[in-house]
Amino acid sequence: MTALLHVDMDQFVAAVEILRRPELRGRPVVVGGAGDPTARRQVVSTASYEARAFGVHSGMPLRRAAQLCPEAVFLPTDPAAYGEASERVMAVLRRFPVDVEVWGWDEAFVGGDIADPEALAAELKAAVFAETGLTCAIGIGDNKLQAKMAARFAKPGGIHRLTTAGWMAVMGERPAADLWGIGPKTSRKLDELGLHTVAQLAAAPEADLVDRFGPRQAAWLPVVAAGGGDTQINTEPWVARSRSRENTYAEDLSDLDVISREVAAMARALTAEVVADGREITHVAVKVRYVSFFTPTREMKLRSGPTTDPEAVEQAAVSLLAKFEWRRPVRLLGVRVNLAMPD
Repeated sequence: MTALLHVDMDQFVAAVEILRRPELRGRPVVVGGAGDPTARRQVVSTASYEARAFGVHSGMPLRRAAQLCPEAVFLPTDPAAYGEASERVMAVLRRFPVDVEVWGWDEAFVGGDIADPEALAAELKAAVFAETGLTCAIGIGDNKLQAKMAARFAKPGGIHRLTTAGWMAVMGERPAADLWGIGPKTSRKLDELGLHTVAQLAAAPEADLVDRFGPRQAAWLPVVAAGGGDTQINTEPWVARSRSRENTYAEDLSDLDVISREVAAMARALTAEVVADGREITHVAVKVRYVSFFTPTREMKLRSGPTTDPEAVEQAAVSLLAKFEWRRPVRLLGVRVNLAMPD
């Protein structure tokens, strides 16, 4: 039987923290920044289901989370711990006679010769919990899209299946914005065209979409709305294509010399990380978020070709600052470097 599974860990970051602090089980837990809700401009990375019941969600300022849920426990982020927990989860999945495609800390697609997808899903869930103490939801579908969407229905901790035959009965009247891969900008454009539901988008002629979305996306949108998707599982180890750093400042920045020093420091730090991993840098980008929340990005290819020279990367990043306007104070700066793919 051809089927794909999508394993999606439940409240992963919060769950890892609760495993380390069992006394927090059942309490609202918010993880983000330094874990200080009184600090300015720090945001929620994740929240436990108990905290979500109060309206707390990822990306929300910690101060706002504290207002919504004063009794919440606030914890700082610990990426190393989450990476270690993720590796343990993926190791459990790979013990089974299946193909595993990792999609980050808390997600993976599973495929292969699967005779009974529901039975396999139950075995995977039990094994992950037994080995790690973490729970997951598992979606089953004929392709990645269907499995991904099915996992949303399975949360928390359940198993759900979506198929091509039953896709439209389940998804047809749902908002098009619910589809995996359709973000806020695309959703707004669809609304402007009167395409509000999955069924409406699936029935839309490709020619009606080209002017707003371009040929590639215009061809893709009706297909994904009809439940179509990729069926290939890529078991190759994930290799980062870029690396970035950014900082939100407690006090707005207006002095261009200060801004230049901050960007230069980020560029050098990123280069050091890349060199330590044996990679080379091909492009440099700088992101600026003004107090108005307008957030432009400027990027350039390194003329010298792939490099590990921190001075070259720093000079490129600082030179990009000339491409921005500096009439407003800045609340956030970020630097991203694109990496040459290993041979």
